[in-house]
Amino acid sequence: MNCLATTITITCKPTLISDMAVAIDPFSDKFPYFNRSSQRCRLQSLTNLDFSFLQSFKPKPEDDNIHRSVSSPCFSIAASANMEEDKKTTAAPQIEILGGQRVTTVRALVAEVTMAIVSGAQPMLLPSGLGGAYLLQTGKGHNIAVAKPVDEEPLALNNPKKSGSLRLGQPGMKHSIPVGETGVRELAAYLLDYQGFSSVPPTALVSISHVPFHVSNAFSSMPYKVASLQRFVCHDFDAGELGPGSFTVDSVHRIGILDVRVLNLDRHAGNMLVKRCDRDKGVGTAELVPIDHGLCLPECLDDPYFEWLNWPQALVPFTDTELEYISSLDPFKDAELLRSELHSLPESAIRVLIVCTVFLKQAAASGLCLAEIGEKMTRDFARSEDSFSLLETLCTKAKATVVDKGNEVKCEVEVHVSKPPLAPKGPHAKEKKRGNTMRSMSPSMSVHHAESEGVSFGDMTTVQWDMFLESFQRLLQEALSKRLVPSLGKQ
Repeated sequence: MNCLATTITITCKPTLISDMAVAIDPFSDKFPYFNRSSQRCRLQSLTNLDFSFLQSFKPKPEDDNIHRSVSSPCFSIAASANMEEDKKTTAAPQIEILGGQRVTTVRALVAEVTMAIVSGAQPMLLPSGLGGAYLLQTGKGHNIAVAKPVDEEPLALNNPKKSGSLRLGQPGMKHSIPVGETGVRELAAYLLDYQGFSSVPPTALVSISHVPFHVSNAFSSMPYKVASLQRFVCHDFDAGELGPGSFTVDSVHRIGILDVRVLNLDRHAGNMLVKRCDRDKGVGTAELVPIDHGLCLPECLDDPYFEWLNWPQALVPFTDTELEYISSLDPFKDAELLRSELHSLPESAIRVLIVCTVFLKQAAASGLCLAEIGEKMTRDFARSEDSFSLLETLCTKAKATVVDKGNEVKCEVEVHVSKPPLAPKGPHAKEKKRGNTMRSMSPSMSVHHAESEGVSFGDMTTVQWDMFLESFQRLLQEALSKRLVPSLGKQ
């Protein structure tokens, strides 16, 4: 149905902002506040509307201080030039969606948070974790979402728990993910979880102004904050409080499939929440919900951490339903989705997604179980301190075969190495630094990489990247067909 931009007028009755109304526009990415005294805000009714968006709002009985009216939906014809003046006079909280605007569940989450904040709700800093994470509630104490400002990440200079001194853009807890870039990855994981297959809670990336988050002395004035918002999940435990035998095979597989796709570097027991744990029904009945995906989609291949790697469920073969889902994944469609929705996510991270999804699809089609796939992506520290994973070995070989404008890239690549080859050093090395990441500036791309980092795909041109993918898929298929992948536990 074609219609003009519609708004839902939500009238609130808090004591501090009794003369305010919030207009939520499902077809724009901002949630502005209008001063009722302003004559520039004129609302006109529409008779034919698509109410599908309104159905996503489910009022809760305890929200008795919020009154919603959808009997006369309206749209604003106020001039946008006058909006800034109204903002300055009201100085009210404002939330703008930065990513995922087209997703209904994202818009519904942001709308609910907006209503709570305009009703006077204050973010509460959670004591757990190393970074700044804030619980957002309704006036009656109902938990809505968890907000994580990107400048309050672990090790960040503005961290409220005094655990860091790094500025945005510097290498963070993982060298392959800069400080301040976990929020966009949280949203990416949700966008990639098609039809809620892995149960990632609705997640948004927003800009929030006039809300009391932490501001250190180094940041005396911050007009707004960029933060991830993730819907709060009611749960009984986290996975660390129960033995792995308590969880269903299905939920472990679905989380594992997502982790492999996005190369999750931090899938620990604390970020898998346990729902519907009925001890009377015995073991293996609890469902898991994955949260905290800020350390996924690194800018180069890195060593992932999969808590489920040694769980018995990971040894169970995939079901036909799971194999069908894996087969349906299109890494190039996924890449286009992230490019269109998340402009700040670097291309190198998107290429990691493509490589890992290709690896998952071919490995699953060849009969490998989740534990075997995860093992081939993980470095084997039992063999040496920094041993390559099979995935890194194949990518290094594929990268070495790439031809740059008809000239074969000459490099020395040792496939069966105990340590990744060191990057060239010294006064004659031509390099570009980003934090501690070394990137070749020579005409030929670099196949070498520093001991602390993995294989990077960001230094390849489009032509080189296409050639790399062709070589990688061929090498992977050969390894699988010739049974060069060692059996689990026999490496």
